[in-house]
Amino acid sequence: MAPISIKRILISESVDPCCKKLLQENGIQVTEKQNMSKDELIAEIKDYDGLVVRSATKVTAEVISAADQLQIIGRAGTGVDNVDVDAATKKGIIVMNTPSGNTLSAAELTCTLIMSLSRHVPQAAMSMKAGNWDRKKFMGAELYGKTLGIVGLGRIGKEVATRMQSFGMKTIGYDPITPPEVTATWGVEQMTLEQLWPQCDYITVHTPLMPATTGLLNDASFAKCKKGVKVVNCARGGIIDEASLLRALESGQCGGAGLDVFVEEPPKERSLVNHPNVISCPHLGASTKEAQARCGQDIALQIVDMVKGKGLVGAVNAQVLASTFSPESHLWIQLGEALGAVLRSCITSKTPLSAVQITTQGDCLKSSTGYMTSAVMVGLLTDGAKGCPNLVNVLSLAKESGITVNKAHLQAFEGGLCEVELSIKGSRFQASGSVQGGVPVLLGLDSSMFHHPVPLTGNLLFFKAAGGPQLLPAVTGVLATAGVEMQAFSGPEARAGEQWFCVGLSSLLGGLGALNPLVKEAAQLSL
Repeated sequence: MAPISIKRILISESVDPCCKKLLQENGIQVTEKQNMSKDELIAEIKDYDGLVVRSATKVTAEVISAADQLQIIGRAGTGVDNVDVDAATKKGIIVMNTPSGNTLSAAELTCTLIMSLSRHVPQAAMSMKAGNWDRKKFMGAELYGKTLGIVGLGRIGKEVATRMQSFGMKTIGYDPITPPEVTATWGVEQMTLEQLWPQCDYITVHTPLMPATTGLLNDASFAKCKKGVKVVNCARGGIIDEASLLRALESGQCGGAGLDVFVEEPPKERSLVNHPNVISCPHLGASTKEAQARCGQDIALQIVDMVKGKGLVGAVNAQVLASTFSPESHLWIQLGEALGAVLRSCITSKTPLSAVQITTQGDCLKSSTGYMTSAVMVGLLTDGAKGCPNLVNVLSLAKESGITVNKAHLQAFEGGLCEVELSIKGSRFQASGSVQGGVPVLLGLDSSMFHHPVPLTGNLLFFKAAGGPQLLPAVTGVLATAGVEMQAFSGPEARAGEQWFCVGLSSLLGGLGALNPLVKEAAQLSL
């Protein structure tokens, strides 16, 4: 994969000044333009390599389509539901967030809302400001001995659990990803949602907003809860169905709600905000000086580290890149792309590719099947797929093209080896290669195993022919007539039948027609 070059970044929201400062100190030009309309962002974005946002900027497919130079979208915060990640992936744009930047601030606000619900603190404060002294009206309840249900046991869920345990609360939870044995070490017993609902005195949600979590708390789930259950949402509006919540509040099935987020922000429908048992905030989960400084610093440092090749942290759609930041991996990526390019060049069939099998072997490639698979597909599709294939988007492009991609790893090889097998209308084509002496090399092409490995660099001519004493002189004559110098030659180990040969050239031939009388197939490429 070509080095990621980020020269100009647009910051479209109020991000801590340290973000701009860090980017500029590392040679990146930064422009700050806040409160842009959709059309203004579409007109502006075409000039930038990177975009940094918080939660207000909607990075839609239309915006991404207009972003001809964009390589990175950095979200200074956790959730990326304001970014069309699928559209970014298809265009090969990395989407990055700061997964831990606002964890503590969001957890602390959640705990604040739980405590405020238990003691009616905001309502009592407003009553006092109105000149009242309503001690009986604001009778509360202790948190000690109560059960808190935590839906979503990631970073924030964990921090909420440990803090509320200090109040003597029992913490139970649900998470489809975090293993129960892990959450047990921080005092959270995992169970199904059906088991969780009836046990809770308080429920807090800490999941992303996606189809599976939209309306997670609804009429049916409220009906399964204890009467008077109190709920908190500092995650994303819509996880708790707002209409269902209002009905539960009015019936008394829900005894109170702490809401920091809404489906529409700011909410035009004010029924929940105005309800006496609702404590609402204007999306303050990450609104602390510390969180904003941390998120601004994190996103800037992550971008700088990526550009400098030090590592990739926080990429939500390009995890395959995380393990590619080392000199060794760059060589293997070059090999994968080169193997794909060789096969693409040497296959004359016009029938679309239907399936690809990429097999890696050896301990050194044990954890590399992901990026090796993507690298091979980049080489295969660079001239054949819509879009511009790179390690981020190539598997999506392959899927769109109807290509089935399979990968496997075998241990039984000393060193490292990558084998690629293509299926085209019942026919199979193969190539194998490795890295030797710091250079990617081709070991075999179809049934031809080369006597000397072919360095996959420079200008290469491949031709398939029956070997014979006159073949090489004849090919050399064609090259000489064209004014092209032969710089290397690799022949197959077996000479019986038609085999593949490879010639290193000083420059590519203007055309391959002169070789037609000599060979069955011919292809050339520059690597």
